[in-house]
Amino acid sequence: MEPTATRRRPRLAQTLVDDLRRQIEAGALPVGAQLPTEPQLEAQFDVSRTVVREAIAELRAAGLVIPIQGKGMFVTDLATAPAITLTPREIQSIPHTLETLEFRMAVETEGAAIAAYRRSAMQEEAIRAANHEMADRIQNGGSTVEADFAFHQAIAAATNNSHFVDAMTRFGPRSIPRGQFPTLPSANDTQYLLGVLAEHDRILEAIADQDPEAARAAMREHLTASQKRYRQLSR
Repeated sequence: MEPTATRRRPRLAQTLVDDLRRQIEAGALPVGAQLPTEPQLEAQFDVSRTVVREAIAELRAAGLVIPIQGKGMFVTDLATAPAITLTPREIQSIPHTLETLEFRMAVETEGAAIAAYRRSAMQEEAIRAANHEMADRIQNGGSTVEADFAFHQAIAAATNNSHFVDAMTRFGPRSIPRGQFPTLPSANDTQYLLGVLAEHDRILEAIADQDPEAARAAMREHLTASQKRYRQLSR
């Protein structure tokens, strides 16, 4: 790719983000509305699929939209929420949270791929059970942090490599960022948590299908969304 094209793409993505954000804030895309599809956004703004996906990733990281499996992206009620005010302790936690997510990105993307071709039927069931537990917690309004961590820990176990298990055990449930930021609206927001669950579903199904590439990509997408969200808090 030519350098000029590389430089232009972030600007195009930011332009698209800004335009969609204005539509959301103005009510042209109200809470619950479906975002135009990727092909529609490509045609409307005359940009590439890559630009559209980068823009949508930014909107997801900002908590403005969430994916609903099989349907598309929808505007959340977080889009109309007041500005976020973090406590001093939460502000101090941001750098460590970003470092943890960076480490998890390096380890868990490959771990998911390895789990996809090494997992046993029993290990697959353990991953599925953790995901079901998280779904139950969302439905009942309970804390999802422990179940979320159990999901990732079960994937580490399915690699059948003790170093992946050791890495997850070292961090424990504190590696789930929202547990460190209780004042964030998304920490207990049902729509947001269902979006996280949908990301888990994609990881789970790729592992169940023994598709390493799909598992790697699904885990990368999942952790990238978290990274972007918490980077925005540090600005």
